[in-house]
This record gives sequence, C-alpha cells and structure tokens, in this order.
Amino acid sequence: MAERSTAAPERESRTAEGDGARRPPLRPGGYDPADYAACVVRGAAEAGVSPQLVMTVLHNEAYKPHHPLLERLWQWWKPQASFGVANMHRATFEQVRRAHGLRERWQDLRDDPAFAIRAAALHLQDLDRSLPRRHVRRYTRDELLALGYNAGERNMRAFARGVPPGPMARSYLRRFRAHRDRAAEALPD
Repeated sequence: MAERSTAAPERESRTAEGDGARRPPLRPGGYDPADYAACVVRGAAEAGVSPQLVMTVLHNEAYKPHHPLLERLWQWWKPQASFGVANMHRATFEQVRRAHGLRERWQDLRDDPAFAIRAAALHLQDLDRSLPRRHVRRYTRDELLALGYNAGERNMRAFARGVPPGPMARSYLRRFRAHRDRAAEALPD
C-alpha cells in the first residue's frame, strides 16, 4: 500500500504564474508580509515607488487572514470586502486596472499575491502623481501616500494641505510609523 503524502501539492502553495509567491496560509497568525519581499521589490521598481513604502503598507494591511478561501467566505458575508494581501477594494482596483491597462480581474487579487502587490504599488504610483510636491511638514511623502492608500486620494490631498486626519486615518498612520523599521528589515539591502 502506497504511503499518502501529507504535504500540500505544489500548485496549492504557488501562484498561477509560478513566480514563487506563496499563497498566504489558512491559519491566522501564519501570514508574514516579509515572505513577499521579492514581489515587493519587483512591484515597487515597476511602479517607481519605495519598496519600504509598499512593504509597510502590506504590514499595515496584515490585520486579517488573506488566504483565498477565507477571502471568498468573507466576500459572501460582505460583498464589498477588499481582496488580496494589500486589501484593495474593487473601485480602487478598477481605477488602477483602467489606468495601467491590466487584464486581470479584481477577484484575481485574492489568488495571486504577486499581482495584488503589483496593483498596490501601481496605486501608490498613481497617488504619488496626484500628491502636490509641497505639503505640510508633519508628514513625510510616504506617510501621505500610505494615508491615501487607506483613506483615498481626496483625503490624502486634504491631509497634505494640513487638514487633520480622523481617528481611523490617525490609527493607520500610527501603525504605519510603527511598522516602518520592520518593513525595512524584511527587504534586501
């Protein structure tokens, strides 16, 4: 009698493109954005944004399990839920898709971490283009871009003019600042 393997099949743990980006684990607490450092570096380079910014955003968005099955279940309960390791909402994705000619669909974000990271980096690039070169000094450019990722472009521009962020945006900013060093450590030199 042949012995059954308990290891997950390779196709289960890799993305469809075979780029080596593992799908997030099913068990909560097993997800670490640092596992996607190579995808972050590639996505950030393509978009012309800081890899540390992208990795820090991934750390900020790591508050929920990102396994595709769990995201499908979550969408059943909450149809407008965000998808992928970067938690992108459908409306935001559709803007990025149109602006950059992406052929993938929003649903692909949950199954392909490398694509989700690429889409997030492209969105950060778009936010960077819309952010005025001069802004209030209390925020770095990366902090404003992260706030834009979380609260939207219009709010980001308001924060850049000096409008104080609300409680949710302040919380996001606190976590962003707390994760900066950890994100930098996860990236290659």
